[in-house]
Amino acid sequence: MQHPWHESYPDTLKKEIDPDSYETLLNIFDEAIGKFKDKIAYVNMDASITYGDLDRLSDEFAAYIQNKTNLKPGDKLAIQMPNLFQYPVVLFGALKAGLTVVNINPLYTPREMEHQFNDSGSKGIVIIANFAHNLEKVLHNTQIETVIVTEIGDLLGGFKGWITNFVVKNIKKMVPSYSLPRAIKFKDVLKEGAKNNFQRPEIKSEDVAFLQYTGGTTGVSKGAVLTHRNIISNVLQTEGWLLTDAWGLETGEGNEVVITALPIYHIFALTVNCISMLKVGAKNILITNPRDIPAFVKELNKYPFTIITAVNTLFNGLLNNEEFKNVNFKNLKISVGGGMAVQKAVATEWQEVTGCPLAEGYGLSETSPLLCCNPLDGNQKTGTIGLPVASTEIKIFDDDGKEVEKGTPGEICAKGPQVMKGYWNRPEETAKVFHDDWFKTGDIGLFTGGGFIKIVDRKKDMILVSGFNVYPNEVEDAVAAHPKVLEVASIGVPHPKSNEAVKIFVVKKDESLTEEELSSFCKENLTGYKCPRYIEFREELPKTNVGKILRRKLKDEEEAKRR
Repeated sequence: MQHPWHESYPDTLKKEIDPDSYETLLNIFDEAIGKFKDKIAYVNMDASITYGDLDRLSDEFAAYIQNKTNLKPGDKLAIQMPNLFQYPVVLFGALKAGLTVVNINPLYTPREMEHQFNDSGSKGIVIIANFAHNLEKVLHNTQIETVIVTEIGDLLGGFKGWITNFVVKNIKKMVPSYSLPRAIKFKDVLKEGAKNNFQRPEIKSEDVAFLQYTGGTTGVSKGAVLTHRNIISNVLQTEGWLLTDAWGLETGEGNEVVITALPIYHIFALTVNCISMLKVGAKNILITNPRDIPAFVKELNKYPFTIITAVNTLFNGLLNNEEFKNVNFKNLKISVGGGMAVQKAVATEWQEVTGCPLAEGYGLSETSPLLCCNPLDGNQKTGTIGLPVASTEIKIFDDDGKEVEKGTPGEICAKGPQVMKGYWNRPEETAKVFHDDWFKTGDIGLFTGGGFIKIVDRKKDMILVSGFNVYPNEVEDAVAAHPKVLEVASIGVPHPKSNEAVKIFVVKKDESLTEEELSSFCKENLTGYKCPRYIEFREELPKTNVGKILRRKLKDEEEAKRR
């Protein structure tokens, strides 16, 4: 498909991808193992595993699933942990067994976990012990039969693994007590799996590889159905954009060292860092806790990294650490920001400090995720989301579904092999986000010079906190459950560190309600980034003549305060 503004592309980027060049993601996996078996695949906490180790361990996990559980091909397996060796082992082991992976944020509250388990129909889970106490609270309300618990040090090896688990549990007290009588330890899973044979089931390109949960463009959290073909397409698109000779960066198979600080459960890191980098034999440095910036910088000092991906807030956090400026950046070729807008000041300082341009990309969970990216040769246009990747069409439509003229704002709509099949078991929600076969992103944008695309506003009231979507309906539902709350509205307000922060406006039912009390209630019922940073009590909230609360008016009032 030829985009009308493709003349701005280097010639090699005009080449279409072939989504059917691999039948499934496992064919990409097998190819990588065959090429890079003895090379290091992942590094975490100063330990490493090779591509061969990854193949063996994922086989053992798949063998256990096949022989010791009731999980069958097509069943849903939830994974709930930070970036550890266990993540890719379980991820590829589950795909080998023909399962559908459901990625879950380990910081979710029990209420959020229960919704995702039940909406997806998950029948199994692999969870980090640190959050198993939350699973205990809701397990009886779910269909989950297989529970596997892992500890942070399980794959670090020998004494290092043992001492890590001991310190995390007994010294740092990071594992609250829990009782899951049906659970089996991850290390026992691998031991038992090694005793059994693994036979790969028949898997097809249109089989569902992931249910990637998102609020989408229309509110309630729902699973984007991503097939093997969807993800393969985006892997090929990512490879064709990031690792092409067009930029003159001398990238190549088996030579890249990528920093993975974004959690693999996030669609950006899942496709770009985990699967795309595996395809090209990269050494993947897994950062378990990127919020600890000093420790993160120490990790960066250890490895001659060539690629780093992150969100704007993380790039900004690194730049504000004095030790970061002493890191050796001579090998750094590619820096890509996604998940939220890259601020011009951050991009400028990043290039000054590292010598590497910071390119902004754009996509959604529903698009596997990559749709657009800026050039990597220093000709990026900060403030835009760049150009469409290969085999991807972008059009701008008005509210009547008609394409607008270049330079005119409208809703960004996309077509390509990476676009999801729909939302899991939600045909009405799916219908809302498609115009014929064009996916409606919910973002308002326009084409600028040279075919670059600029986002100018959000169509919905979504709040973007450090690259994560926060949906006002969910926040309001949680707050409204407090017995002393009469009415509530939530909006996003600018915040220097997280791009936006959640602010709620509350009408009290009981005058004794305090900000501290309500804040504590929110922390019990919402993940940290969804919790309101600002709380304002009001006598009444602005409404339409039919009683609908006007969030837009609240946002206008907040904007007026800043003028």
